[in-house]
Amino acid sequence: MASNLLVDAVVFDLDGTVYLGEAALTGAVEGIAGLRAAGVRTMFVSNKPLEPREAYAAKLTRLGIPTPGEDVITSAFVLAHYLAAHEPDLCYYVIGEEYLRQELRGAGLCVADELAAQDPKEVIEPADINAVVVALDRTLDYRKLNTAYQALSRGARFFATNADDTCPMPGGAIPDAGATLAALNQLTRRRPELVAGKPSPLILRTALDRLGVPPARCLMVGDRLETDLRMGQESGMLTAVPLTGVSTLEDIFRLKRAPDFVINGLHDLVPIVCRS
Repeated sequence: MASNLLVDAVVFDLDGTVYLGEAALTGAVEGIAGLRAAGVRTMFVSNKPLEPREAYAAKLTRLGIPTPGEDVITSAFVLAHYLAAHEPDLCYYVIGEEYLRQELRGAGLCVADELAAQDPKEVIEPADINAVVVALDRTLDYRKLNTAYQALSRGARFFATNADDTCPMPGGAIPDAGATLAALNQLTRRRPELVAGKPSPLILRTALDRLGVPPARCLMVGDRLETDLRMGQESGMLTAVPLTGVSTLEDIFRLKRAPDFVINGLHDLVPIVCRS
């Protein structure tokens, strides 16, 4: 890497940092292109477990930021690979959407929904569930919540892709996995034993391993103070918060530990990282 670079790699959040909905945020395309032209490696991480990594990469490419699938890390991908390595014999009940179930099945794990799919009349019994996985689920209903509650009450293991209360959308934020986790905590007084997504060090460690750089030579860029900023700071990375998402200057002023940089958009990163 060039000796005048502040860092060798940058890890970006997606929603509210690089894009919102189907539009790249101001300065994102130019900023990332400028960093890459200077030899800075880029990686993208998302707590949203709704689509495969290749779909997020295709979206970035469509928006003018060419990206291969292996440069995107999702909370679902990280959780599936962790569970396959550490808890491969459990049968998982998923509060989440189809992609998450596909990711778990693709890692060789048993998904309780498959048992019911073999016979539409068959009902999943909570006693047959070894573990519950919670994620963003726009099809959440009383049946799913009750099945998870009954299983957890019987001692099932407890995991989650992420714990965000809301997910940013172009028309306004929607309830995310954190809202479901809060309901289950209220019912069972239990919290997940592992949350794979931000601010968990697990998702960041996956990104850093793929980049091949130490935390001190990497910059974390994200708009959420409680996840992106916290994760970067706790991991020993430099941090930057763009004012393009959910966090405002007033929010940042209230912090006990401020980010290293506050930027208006990703184009501001080029003169920061690529020092002359």
